[in-house]
Amino acid sequence: MTQLILIRHGQSQWNLENRFTGFHDIGLTEKGVAEAIKAAELIKAEGIMLDVGFTSFQKRAIKTLWLTLEGIDQMYIPVTKNWLLNERHYGALTGLNKQETRDKHGDEQVHIWRRSFDVPPPQIDETSEFHPSKDPKYKHIAPELLPTGESLKMTCERVLPYFNDQIVPHLKAGSNVMISAHGNSLRAILKSIFDVPDDKIPGFEFPTGNPLLIDMKPGTLDITSARYMDESRAKELPDVANV
Repeated sequence: MTQLILIRHGQSQWNLENRFTGFHDIGLTEKGVAEAIKAAELIKAEGIMLDVGFTSFQKRAIKTLWLTLEGIDQMYIPVTKNWLLNERHYGALTGLNKQETRDKHGDEQVHIWRRSFDVPPPQIDETSEFHPSKDPKYKHIAPELLPTGESLKMTCERVLPYFNDQIVPHLKAGSNVMISAHGNSLRAILKSIFDVPDDKIPGFEFPTGNPLLIDMKPGTLDITSARYMDESRAKELPDVANV
């Protein structure tokens, strides 16, 4: 049996403040740190041994992975960071309070921006302090590749080639893999491995800091079971249709 653990980072400061975060590199709250430590306890209790880890370029996901690996005493495993696993870029919405944005633009429009599959938010202006070109961690990436406002569809188009090329081979080789990432980059992976239709995937939520344990048949991506390890904070999962 091959095991894949997907974990959304613990609560961030902008999660707490109800702000659109996206590519902005905000840290964990004390609660977020505690969620990552609790995730480690859950994984350790089941005796899961990991072979490799993956995360984004964003410190909320990186620190969640660090804290989890420290808690299970497996900090020695190889870890790869790649910006392609970053959160969806929320464009000009970055930094805005979600409720204030609803008050200004209306609930329906904000719902479309947040929960449609293929409608992107307004693009971020190049002069904005939140434009990715102003962040030194992306200086080696061609500017035309950096997103300035993504729909979930666009996020999938960024995340899934990396997942298929760099992570799937580990799974098919029988390695146990942990991916610490973000709500929308993990939605992209969930959509792929569970074959979720476009119109259904926006409805699946990843609770912060709660490991999703997915068991697969050896040498394949065929899922035999999937569950959130903290049952008290579990969210709905797609049906396991490929058992």
